[in-house]
Amino acid sequence: MEKSKHEAAAAQLAKVQREQDAKKAASDYETAAAELRAKTERLRAQRLARDAAAPPAAPAAAQRKKQKKSKSAALSEWLDGQSKEGRRS
Repeated sequence: MEKSKHEAAAAQLAKVQREQDAKKAASDYETAAAELRAKTERLRAQRLARDAAAPPAAPAAAQRKKQKKSKSAALSEWLDGQSKEGRRS
């Protein structure tokens, strides 16, 4: 009977410790979330202030260079090249 009382007390202690750990974890999570929201608000305000002070210039239309198409080699030539490089046995 002594052993079962001891086991019951240990189980109750473990339960109380788990509850305390859960409360601490929830508190830590809420604190981290609040810090993240505050940081996000601060950075958003800085970005908006920066954008308002110096609006970005309109980007110039980039001209694309046309690539010249190289004349494709015949399949047999390509296979010969592969053989010479040791890729085809």
